[in-house]
Amino acid sequence: MSNIRVPTALRAYTEGQIEVPTKATTVGGALQELADRYPGLAPHLFGSEGQLRPYVNLFVNDQDVRTLAGVQTPLAEGDKLMILPSVAGG
Repeated sequence: MSNIRVPTALRAYTEGQIEVPTKATTVGGALQELADRYPGLAPHLFGSEGQLRPYVNLFVNDQDVRTLAGVQTPLAEGDKLMILPSVAGG
């Protein structure tokens, strides 16, 4: 089983959970499982057509999934998927 690390800004939508276990075998599957479990989180991860929002950064262990296979990146036993939303402001 892998774990999804939820950033502080999104924990209000996961009942305060810091890490959520997942049985999914890909990054995309894990995100969908997380959104199914916590529906209030879905709009913060996915756009209206189901695409991953551009400001959501994903890392498997310490590797950016954009340099791997994106949401098709496989997850292995013990992997940690980290969600890091971009922060902007001025």
